[in-house]
Amino acid sequence: MMMTLAEALLDGLKRHGARELFGIPGDFALPFFKVIEQSGILPFYTLSHEPGVGFAADATARYRGSLGVAVVTYGAGAFNMVNSVACAYSEKSPLVVISGAPGIAELQGDLLLHHQVKSLASQHQVFKEFTCDQAVLDDPRTAPDKIARVLRNCLEQSRPVYIEFPRDRVNSPCDAVPLLEPSVGDPRALAACAGEILARLAAAQRPVILAGVEVRRYGLEEKVAELSRRLRLPVATSFMGRGLFSHADCQLIGSYIGMAGDPTVSETVEESDQLLMLGVIVCDTNFGVSARRLDIRHTVNAADREVAVGYHLYRALSLAELVDELLRQTASNTHHATPLKPDYPRGLVVDDAAIVPTDIARAVNDLFDRYGPMPIASDIGDCLFTAMEMDNTQLVAPGYYATMGFGVPAGLGLQAASGERPIILVGDGAFQMTGWELGNCRRYGWDPIVLLFNNSCWGMLATFQPESSFNHLDDWRFAEMCGPLGGDGVRVGSRAELQAALERAVAARGRFQLIEIMLATDARSATLQRFIEAQGRRSGMVTTPYPSSR
Repeated sequence: MMMTLAEALLDGLKRHGARELFGIPGDFALPFFKVIEQSGILPFYTLSHEPGVGFAADATARYRGSLGVAVVTYGAGAFNMVNSVACAYSEKSPLVVISGAPGIAELQGDLLLHHQVKSLASQHQVFKEFTCDQAVLDDPRTAPDKIARVLRNCLEQSRPVYIEFPRDRVNSPCDAVPLLEPSVGDPRALAACAGEILARLAAAQRPVILAGVEVRRYGLEEKVAELSRRLRLPVATSFMGRGLFSHADCQLIGSYIGMAGDPTVSETVEESDQLLMLGVIVCDTNFGVSARRLDIRHTVNAADREVAVGYHLYRALSLAELVDELLRQTASNTHHATPLKPDYPRGLVVDDAAIVPTDIARAVNDLFDRYGPMPIASDIGDCLFTAMEMDNTQLVAPGYYATMGFGVPAGLGLQAASGERPIILVGDGAFQMTGWELGNCRRYGWDPIVLLFNNSCWGMLATFQPESSFNHLDDWRFAEMCGPLGGDGVRVGSRAELQAALERAVAARGRFQLIEIMLATDARSATLQRFIEAQGRRSGMVTTPYPSSR
């Protein structure tokens, strides 16, 4: 079917699973933005700053396990979103970056073009560093196949891709984008791999499944839960996989955070004589505070389209293929899993005492008991460690890349994608970066509940280097700014005020609700405190768990 190149791209995105676009207009992208608006092929949300665009689109990809799409202009727009795309790449999120670009005719001139850095190809070269595939739509005859290839790679590798769209090609006649056949692994290698894994599990005394982010990215929660029931195996999630199996029937024992987490979960994972890791990113935030190193001889690690069974490596096998083959080789049964009920803190004492982070977890858990669970978007820092003390609900957070500024725009993306009202957890430092995206809620009817942890400092950094005054922040009185932004804000300092504010926030619909929670500079969650102590025991000194909070 003949259409314009812009329509073909939008239609191709939709048929590959995209459900909305986020963006900020700019001159090189204006022709494409016009088609987006007039065609109505996909809903389109504009935000205020490119980092927020990237984080919001990333959150939709994480939530849905399908394409998230960010549309920006050339140079100043795309380069401003580099950090967001780097986060999506490191944490395996299928984000599509579409950048407007100078027209083909403009490339022939002898003048430098605005937004140009070193060369007109510089932007393309930069994005090659943290995208798994790229395409320049400079020829409408080849564009459909390029788009199809890039989108298939985005979904199969669950990593960002980059599409550069010259502005004078937007309305060029073009064929529809085809749907390519999925890549498949060698069936003999797949069967052998699954057989070897099942033999190892059968011979083990203490086998355990450790599930990571790829289980969510590829929509495998129900299948992994079914596998655990058939094999009667307990399941733990990695730190980054927190939120998995919130609606699945499996013997979920909790999240593994090494010495910082539940000792029962840590012992179960670390003492396992056959650990089946499915979609786990092997990184410091998942394993940096383990009490003991995992013995590769007794692990299976299936991630990044490879399966390492001990020292035996099977290449070009996807996690989805492996799980399907494991199910094919196991018999179904009627076993009903009994999840472990983690001892999440509950029962907030409603008095005039000052608030500490665990009080926030208690208040949220009590809220869930009264009104049902809500999805959570969390920024990095103690707000994320506090989220580990909240009930296991759907969660998006930059647990590995650890960038500040993710929480608020991710929460907006979460509400756009899910239709559910989210809770956003964010610190005052991160809110200074991207919190102002809340001003866009009024246009789109979004009404998240924002819990702002205000300790007047960059808390994670101050925790590990308290002597440095540069970690201290001024008191911006964020709650007072909410009215002009289209929401309601309240500042609370006691546990009674916190509970009352949460009740009012739940009852108020149609406007975002921000609760500015005043905390002492040295207040920290129990989970963060254990993490700090574990870091110290592992290294012999107190060091920051992340190279940077930024």
